[in-house]
Amino acid sequence: MSVLINFKICDNAKECGGVNVCPTGALSWDEENETIKIDNSKCICCGACERSCPIGAIKVAFSDEEYNKIAKEIEDDPRTVKDLFVDRYGAAPLSEFFMIDEDEIEDKLTEGLVLVELYNDDSIECLLKSIPVKEITKDLPSDTLFYKAESKEENLPVLLIYKNKELLGKIEGYYTVDQKEELLEKINDIVKE
Repeated sequence: MSVLINFKICDNAKECGGVNVCPTGALSWDEENETIKIDNSKCICCGACERSCPIGAIKVAFSDEEYNKIAKEIEDDPRTVKDLFVDRYGAAPLSEFFMIDEDEIEDKLTEGLVLVELYNDDSIECLLKSIPVKEITKDLPSDTLFYKAESKEENLPVLLIYKNKELLGKIEGYYTVDQKEELLEKINDIVKE
């Protein structure tokens, strides 16, 4: 019957898995408005979009009653899009504040602690699944710097950890919110060495 998206938890990205798997174009990317567009007249209720959404933001309703129930749940969801749109490890960069070119890394190193995330478009994950930068750095010294640099390397993202302009170590791979403690422990182990 109809597709609904909870944009309170959806990062509304061009790379949306639901858009990519929709066989009819009921979900598409609207270039002009830079948003996911829903055309329920094309929806065949296959559920592929719902299954492809890693955070459950996309729902398919098979009846008017189910549509109304899902719409009410979305309306009552206390989360806000503001909570979602903060810079996160493994997700698309949101603010220019953290962005540097890969060849600028050496210039950004200080006598303190510097973390640099290398990423590319293929390594980008959903915002809601990704760990906010402020949660990664909250237990590190207050002068810790964090940057994001687009890279042509493979097997990204990679978190490079520098101290006093020396590379202490690196952590390879993506970590979800559920793996936050594991990532923080790895960072702490490298920093303490």
